[in-house]
Amino acid sequence: MSNNPQQKTPDRIPTRGENFSEWYIETIRKADMADYTVVKGCMVIKPYGYGLWENIQAGLDKRIKATGHENAYFPLLVPESLLLKEAEHVEGFAPECAWVTHGGGSPLEERLAIRPTSEAIICSIYANWVRSYRDLPILINQWANVMRWEKRTRLFLRTSEFLWQEGHTVHRTHEEAREEVLRMLEVYREFLENELAIPAVPGRKSDAEKFAGASETYTVEALMQDGWALQAGTSHDLGQHFAKGFGIKFLDEDNTEKYAWQTSWGVSTRLIGGTIMTHGDDKGLRLPPRVAPVQVVVIPIFKAGLEGALKEKLGQIAKDLRAQDVRVREDFRDNQRPGFKFTEWELKGVPVRIEMGPRDMENNTVAIVRRDTGAKEIVPVDAIVETVKRLLVEIQAAMLAAAKAFRDENTRRPANYEEFKTLLDEKRGFLLCPWDGTAESENAIKNETKATLRCIPFDGGEAQPGDVDIYTGRPAVARALFARNY
Repeated sequence: MSNNPQQKTPDRIPTRGENFSEWYIETIRKADMADYTVVKGCMVIKPYGYGLWENIQAGLDKRIKATGHENAYFPLLVPESLLLKEAEHVEGFAPECAWVTHGGGSPLEERLAIRPTSEAIICSIYANWVRSYRDLPILINQWANVMRWEKRTRLFLRTSEFLWQEGHTVHRTHEEAREEVLRMLEVYREFLENELAIPAVPGRKSDAEKFAGASETYTVEALMQDGWALQAGTSHDLGQHFAKGFGIKFLDEDNTEKYAWQTSWGVSTRLIGGTIMTHGDDKGLRLPPRVAPVQVVVIPIFKAGLEGALKEKLGQIAKDLRAQDVRVREDFRDNQRPGFKFTEWELKGVPVRIEMGPRDMENNTVAIVRRDTGAKEIVPVDAIVETVKRLLVEIQAAMLAAAKAFRDENTRRPANYEEFKTLLDEKRGFLLCPWDGTAESENAIKNETKATLRCIPFDGGEAQPGDVDIYTGRPAVARALFARNY
């Protein structure tokens, strides 16, 4: 934001139609959510952006604990020898690892990876914890940072260091582990829909797209306004791969020693990027009320001699709203015009704005403006709390409905490969297509169009009689969702 006093409007951001990528970055920076740092590929999450993450974290953490999980914390540094115990895992993450080779100025005997994910370090610890079937299940989650040495970065979506939660569980049977994998995927889907107003498609990843070291990976895929997909969360059936690599064994009730079954699952700060790209408009952010750091901003329209009275009146309104657990910010700055403030808080995506000027004060009313639609209504002061609470619910529902409508309108079923390519170039979006289940067709489509197989959706992913692969023409085994993706 410019610091010029009495500026009429904040600096303009590009429109989505002009340049969606530039719109995204400039919206984040001008809304004061995050910025670049002197550390290549890393970002600073500023208080407004971190406030959104805190609300995401709180809502998800509550759900994770409700399913019987507990939080813990594991080391940041992973010895290379532990990573090498699971060759498939190392192959998947080795190019992204950042290594610590010196400590206190002296070379280390063994280099340490800054965790790209925590399976290796956690499995080495679980091997010491598990002895009997009575020790199972282990249901642990951690909130942490990880590092993946990305070559191309973008704020929130792909940075070298980012924040996330990662669940790591151990089970007696594969059936129990699989139930865990699908349970947590549903937690993510429900959270995305009800808190972030993002309608995500749950499904199974192809072998080519699954997590390194997993038997199966499940995902929730969201569609952004530019027609590109975003992997919003994943849940992995790790089988016994890590258990065998790290010796996680237990004596079962039948007095035989068995390897355990494991899962891992996680979401990250890329959910912030997904929220921005799902809901933002050409004015900037539009944040769902349930996670918005500020749900209501209160702005006086000053007139000489009435400044004190307006502040007092609006201060009481803010106090009454806070008493109902509404997150409120008063903007009583006297060096900016009301129009500047209106535009600035629209850019920040605050769901509801309350305005009061001299005439409003005389009539004992306020003007209440919705960020999602711009609709304004005049409300008596004694009806403000009730009106605001109603509007926050209505706005949340309206944002979800709009996002669902966009996703459905932009999910298409091409009749052949030529139409597939045309739709991908001209309209983008999700393309639901018959697939023969082979890496051959999946890789050919990716190489020719840059579209990846996002998932085989739980709903609508079954092959129908007569279905043939969109690329090879061979009999299809499923219907898969393709899209270009972040």
